[in-house]
Amino acid sequence: MRLIVARCEVSYAGRLSTVLPEAVRLLMLKADGTFMVWADGGGPNVKPLNWMIPPTVVEEETDADGRLERLVVRTLQGTGKQRQEEQLEIGIAEVLSDVEHELDVLVTLEKEGLERELQELLAGAPQWCGEGLRLVRREWPTDIGPVDLMCRDGEDRWIAVEIKRIATIDAVEQLSRYLERVRLDPALGSCRGVLAAQTIKPQARVLAASRGIECVEVDPQILRGEREPELRLFAA
Repeated sequence: MRLIVARCEVSYAGRLSTVLPEAVRLLMLKADGTFMVWADGGGPNVKPLNWMIPPTVVEEETDADGRLERLVVRTLQGTGKQRQEEQLEIGIAEVLSDVEHELDVLVTLEKEGLERELQELLAGAPQWCGEGLRLVRREWPTDIGPVDLMCRDGEDRWIAVEIKRIATIDAVEQLSRYLERVRLDPALGSCRGVLAAQTIKPQARVLAASRGIECVEVDPQILRGEREPELRLFAA
């Protein structure tokens, strides 16, 4: 990971255009291509001021003495006709610190609490994510992170399943990015997506439908066998 503390101005162009005036900020460049711009403060829920998720392209410009003057970070987001280039341009007036650190790499994404349990339960019973599904692999690797479950359906078609406790628009965006990377392999070009969660927000359902992603709500109690999936009626 590379950490640059610099007095800089940051301009964003993409879905809209924004400018952060010159100030001292932390620029974070991760080995996976993630780029973030940080300021101090912001309370317990602090987020970066700007960020780019991989895959990204980073261009550097220096002066005649080799001092960093400008960074440009580009990425393409969205799928199909909705793909759009986004760009961050950082004009650097002064570099106060520029260091790199080698960090440990996680082999897999560690799931916490109920979300991790849901993945384990659905891996053992993938048919809850769609009729006839069978598991091929958990944590299917891509260059931007692992797909929770990679399955095949009754017609041997590929299905990528992303699992959340509560699925929001961000979950749909995440699965869309995974599908984009998975489909680069010609053998997986027709891979479909399924978003499985205990609760799926209405906005997430709308966005998922517009992208051809199926939504499935799952009940952990039913998956554990603690109750029946539906009320049974008995004749008198």
